[in-house]
Amino acid sequence: MSGRLELRRGVVVGEDPLTVEVGGERRPAWADEGLLGEMREGDEVVVNVAALELGLGSGGFDVVHVNLTRGLRADGDDGEHVMKLNYTSLQHAVEPVERRRPTTDGHARAAASSAGAMPALVLPMHGHLAPAAWAVAQAQASATVGYVQTAGGALPGALSRDAAELRERGLLAGHVTAAPAYGGEREALSVAGALDAAAYELGWDAALVGPGPGIIGSDTRLGHGGMAALDNAHASLALGLRTFLSPRLSSADPRERHRGASHHTLTVLRMLLAGVEVAVPAGEPVAAARLAEAAGWRHKLREAPADLAGYAATALPATTMGRRIEDDPLFFAAPLAAGACLATALA
Repeated sequence: MSGRLELRRGVVVGEDPLTVEVGGERRPAWADEGLLGEMREGDEVVVNVAALELGLGSGGFDVVHVNLTRGLRADGDDGEHVMKLNYTSLQHAVEPVERRRPTTDGHARAAASSAGAMPALVLPMHGHLAPAAWAVAQAQASATVGYVQTAGGALPGALSRDAAELRERGLLAGHVTAAPAYGGEREALSVAGALDAAAYELGWDAALVGPGPGIIGSDTRLGHGGMAALDNAHASLALGLRTFLSPRLSSADPRERHRGASHHTLTVLRMLLAGVEVAVPAGEPVAAARLAEAAGWRHKLREAPADLAGYAATALPATTMGRRIEDDPLFFAAPLAAGACLATALA
């Protein structure tokens, strides 16, 4: 049985960072101002308190559901007719980035040829985005690389500080949110549609594909956000794209199931219906052996260097679940190697 929404009335008592007083307690909050409008001190709001009440590590704040003071009226969107978050109280109209083109056999053949020229790197979690994007830029500075945000973690595109910083630094050429994710610079109704549009409409040379911040988990084999990598890889493969996978590795995760090579990645490799190219950081024989066992004969392991010192000097995001890059170098070595692998497809 689904749990009911845990909604409470509150008042905005701080704008930066956003703070809401609920029942006499000042609590950190986040508002998707793209959907809800601006938040100002004194505004009466309704907040969803579920994550903060549960003490979730990646969701330690209340989420504003509606601004009762100034957020109940908004101008309509011109020409937008397709819904995101459809049939929920947060449904809103978007203009899909998916191309409108004739579906003749000739166009289908052209699509396979053009899309197949754009490689994609599938990320297991959001913490891989910044290292991977930086590594690609180090090897191929002129490459146009974008980010497709998918299910598996946070759905609002505006929540990703990493994506915003990478855009500001010129390390990402665009940010597309694919259903059910929303709120990016462009909207797609499916991951396949986002990748197809990236190759045709947006002119990306390569795509990084993976969840937003945080990751869903239920302490089960298949009930977690890491399974988004399976769907994302299948979408990429179905379009004929050369598909790389960044493995989730760790040398310091306190949970045994995530140390070395995470069970998330090993499960995805065993369940994939076609072969992908798996990045392996150079000089990591134990992780390589575990990945090789799961890859079998279907997937190719690609060893690549991981410039940990270079990345650490950039001041880009370099912590995962409270662990710094020096505490868990293997976690960061994986996406750095994956970015280097992706760059080889652009040479």
